[in-house]
Amino acid sequence: MTGKQRALLITGPTASGKTAIALTLAEQFNGEIISVDSALVYRGLDIGAAKPSAEEQARVPHHLIDIRDPWVPYSAAEFVEDALNAMADIRSRGRLPILAGGTSLYARAIIEGLAPMPSADATVRAGIEAEAKALGWPALHARLAVIDPEAAARIHATDPQRISRALEVHALTGQTISALQKETVAPATDTAFLKIALMPESKDVLRERISARFDQMLEQGFLAEVERLRALPEIAAHPDPLSLPAMRAVGYRQAWAYLDDALSFDAFRMAAIYATRSLAKRQLTWLKREHDMRVFDPLTQQAALLEYVRHFMEQD
Repeated sequence: MTGKQRALLITGPTASGKTAIALTLAEQFNGEIISVDSALVYRGLDIGAAKPSAEEQARVPHHLIDIRDPWVPYSAAEFVEDALNAMADIRSRGRLPILAGGTSLYARAIIEGLAPMPSADATVRAGIEAEAKALGWPALHARLAVIDPEAAARIHATDPQRISRALEVHALTGQTISALQKETVAPATDTAFLKIALMPESKDVLRERISARFDQMLEQGFLAEVERLRALPEIAAHPDPLSLPAMRAVGYRQAWAYLDDALSFDAFRMAAIYATRSLAKRQLTWLKREHDMRVFDPLTQQAALLEYVRHFMEQD
């Protein structure tokens, strides 16, 4: 700890209560919040992305929210640069950076660093996606298992974005993504991160929270939000709008299918809830591998969590 600056990382599966806990910690420990969420960077993704409300953002300064139009991609490398700048800005005011969100790629990137990956290549990616349409993603996952067994073991056969990226990296560099990922340098070596994971003790509780939150989003006008996004000229004119990173956010693809009359309302609702539960499962799998992360149930252990942070802040 000596000589290092402090920061908190609050993560956990979707619907675990990260926003509320981050606000409480920021108010108690003179902090500002940096979003660690790949959907919150996009303007217009408000209801479906569970973006902190205007009132919540007014309570505590937030960073890396609404910084991109939804048709403009945003990378993990850009997140690291923006997060480091935000941390320096927060510290210049004598305040505590609190990084909060569930995008594990971003969390790993700011703490462990990023591998020297090639930039995305639209031509190569289009070729991979064309093959996937012809053969199916499981076939491309099987190909990845031959090229890079290590990557295939940790990437699920139903995760097209990561399968595509792993194959793209190999096509562009001749090296596996697993090999490149081992060439990382931590970007924030001057920072001591206190890593906290929020996990309800009962999986049933989390499943119920996910369903209830999605129904609340529907009541708040989620479908109207997706209609507004679809009508944006830049998205409407895109040859494959569902390939945009913003539209890959959980729930938006399913809503798009419903608005195209490809799904009934009930089928859309269940597909969106299932996709959200699948996301939570992937997030929990990652969190369980993080051995230096302290786990708290946000519903029953908030007092213990606050004491844990207080002890961290008082250390020399």
